[in-house]
Amino acid sequence: MLNSQKFGIELYENLGKLFYAMASTDGTVHIKEVDHLRSYIRSYWLDIDTIEDEYGSDAAFRIETTFDWCLEYEKEAKDCFIQFKEFYEEHVKMFTPDIKRLTLDTATAMANAFAGKNKAELILLSKIEILFR
Repeated sequence: MLNSQKFGIELYENLGKLFYAMASTDGTVHIKEVDHLRSYIRSYWLDIDTIEDEYGSDAAFRIETTFDWCLEYEKEAKDCFIQFKEFYEEHVKMFTPDIKRLTLDTATAMANAFAGKNKAELILLSKIEILFR
């Protein structure tokens, strides 16, 4: 696997962790949040690049796979955000302005999906914005 493909797949896996943190930061993952994530993956993330995983699927689907894995194993939102933050800090150059914008758009859409943004979601959105500056 090419080095750029490896890092592309890791990018999507860490985005899955971030979006799981967004969905679960208030203690509950709502189906509407999951639906918004899946919609954004299919509508926007698949067009970001041409990286494929080892099975020939678009690597952007790793966002969904990782999100589902975190949900199944009831990972802590805080831990998932920390893992994303560490990945971001080690690979800042991978995060183009378009990736940052789409990341924030996706997280915001998820936060708005169920009864608008709550305090925990607003705090996490702020942390993401500060991280990206």
